[in-house]
Amino acid sequence: MDMTSAWLLPEHISDVLPAQARHIEELRRGLLDAARRCGYELVIPPMLEHLESLLSGTGHELDLKTFKLADQLSGRTLGVRADSTPQVARIDAHLLNRQGVARLCYCGPVLHTRPSGLHGSREPLQFGAELYGHAGLEAEHEVLDLAVDCLAQAGIGETVLDLGDTRIVRGLLAGVPVDAARLDAVVAALAAKDASALAEATAGFPEDSRRGLLRLPGLYGAVDEVLAAARAELPARAAIAAALDDLQALAVHVTRVHPGVRLGVDLGDLGGYAYYSGSRFAVYAAGSSDALLRGGRYDEVGAVFGRNRPAVGFSLDVKALAPLVAPQRLRAAIRAPWGDDAALRAAVRRLREQGDTVVCVLPGHGHEGEEFDCDRELVEVQGQWVLRAL
Repeated sequence: MDMTSAWLLPEHISDVLPAQARHIEELRRGLLDAARRCGYELVIPPMLEHLESLLSGTGHELDLKTFKLADQLSGRTLGVRADSTPQVARIDAHLLNRQGVARLCYCGPVLHTRPSGLHGSREPLQFGAELYGHAGLEAEHEVLDLAVDCLAQAGIGETVLDLGDTRIVRGLLAGVPVDAARLDAVVAALAAKDASALAEATAGFPEDSRRGLLRLPGLYGAVDEVLAAARAELPARAAIAAALDDLQALAVHVTRVHPGVRLGVDLGDLGGYAYYSGSRFAVYAAGSSDALLRGGRYDEVGAVFGRNRPAVGFSLDVKALAPLVAPQRLRAAIRAPWGDDAALRAAVRRLREQGDTVVCVLPGHGHEGEEFDCDRELVEVQGQWVLRAL
């Protein structure tokens, strides 16, 4: 064994050191508290599941992201979760089995076989919130509101909300005989806004469908202009009309409730195409090209578990969010000497029970700094242990 590299971690996997860990944990707690205030209940799915359950209804993309291993107990193939949403859908379908609305949230690590970008992590800390059981646009309104509020809670300032809807592409492809490979090529060309690749992938399609698909890469920007152009230029099909109506209603809601959020629409953005069944959204920090948060409607995610329930939700990577947010100030702490004196130990215990952080300085280490902002110290005055400002 080469001991010179024994301490090295795999590529795109890293330790989180104290200051950064404190910052990430404060964000995690704030996000979960924001979800709880809106009635979302915390669930903690397992890191491992049988592969067929973990990948049910999620498409090829998640399969490629998922680490797989053999279960030494059963011999079956297990997967390490790369996304928590299928697990939460299983919990809603089989464990809770509620007839009405279920609001669930989660926050835990997921593992990816490859990073999402050059400097991305393969171990995101995924926070998400999901609403099951309501098919109306009210569910999208609530989830969008929570998503925007969560970023505000975290300390993100100006944000840009980008809206889209997978029903537009599905409506254009309705009735078009296309195999999986051809569909993948169409989706990839749309995602890259590659007009030449899209023209090649749609060769031989019915003329109105092809014309609509070729128009999609240019249908992005200001909501009113894009939606007006889409109504004029895309085929008059029920699914497309419904998607455009819903996008208009969502835009009106966001403009009214979150006037500080910049709003746009991109009808050719197919992030998570195999996953979403309707509206989808992404939130960006101003000036950033990488989405902080993605979500939308995915009514079909629970079908494989026997309950095809309406579902809307979003998720984000807390680790990726942390560098964009100023950390909170260090909490004030108290420095105390180390010792077995009963009165000293009782004073330290009493302060800690009151919620104070008390750092006991080990002999010979009084000169060392800590991760805590000690503004007071515990000192003995005439036989009594009292606090003194530093």
